[in-house]
Amino acid sequence: MSCNTCETQAIASLCDDIRTLRPLVHCITNYVTVNDCANILLAAGAAPVMADDRAEAAEIASIAQALVINIGTLNERTIESMKLAARAAAKKNIPILLDPVGAGASALRTKTALSLVEEFRFAVIRGNRSEIAVLLGGQGGTRGVDATGQATEADGETAARLAEKTGAVVAVTGAVDYISDGAKILSVSNGHPMMAQITGSGCMLSALLGAWLASGRAAARDAGRAEITGSDLHAAAGGIAAIGLAGEAAARAAGAAGTGSFRVALIDAVSRLDGRTLGEGMRLDAR
Repeated sequence: MSCNTCETQAIASLCDDIRTLRPLVHCITNYVTVNDCANILLAAGAAPVMADDRAEAAEIASIAQALVINIGTLNERTIESMKLAARAAAKKNIPILLDPVGAGASALRTKTALSLVEEFRFAVIRGNRSEIAVLLGGQGGTRGVDATGQATEADGETAARLAEKTGAVVAVTGAVDYISDGAKILSVSNGHPMMAQITGSGCMLSALLGAWLASGRAAARDAGRAEITGSDLHAAAGGIAAIGLAGEAAARAAGAAGTGSFRVALIDAVSRLDGRTLGEGMRLDAR
């Protein structure tokens, strides 16, 4: 069943709200892609801050509108910073996103991801099908950040199961993306294969989702809605569709120039994206 036009437009409007709100998004993220994460947030109209020292992580998190935790380049120092920041954000009801990069690839990654999920209530958990399977207690086939197997509708059920278990909105991203709050499953089919050929497209998406979460929470407050899970679900779906649509535009712009040009074109496309374009191009279904 296709999402009705009203729901699609409500999601798309959050894209423009980001540029008005200009949310501060605190990222403790992958140092391989930290510059791209900052640039994608700026392109979307948000304000990034990359603070991962334990002496300031909690302080910065407490003034942000969203916190993004990405375990892509994990070390013992930043694990402590992640937890300090998450505790500070939780005290102020600031939405937190977890990107459990490579969970299942090593004992440290798996232990850290599971301990974070056990200790904190995340607004959104975003990962590939292998990473999400690990968080459910299964065996995810993973090689670093690469997931094994093809995306199927079963990924939607996996997202729903982890959402029920954790209370988070869960996104399983791949060729088709599935997002669930435990009751509803949305699927997004925007994107381009070149997105899998550059380092950091997943990290950029997680950072971008921080801005969308902040925008969705602000819209819910403005509308006087106490319930936030629905706004988080819409924000996650919208952010995923936004970067997917930008990927399609970037592939057209980069042409045969190659993956380096595609990476720049992806950030350019996000900087030009608005709610109307997103509403017209979003391929979103619900069940």
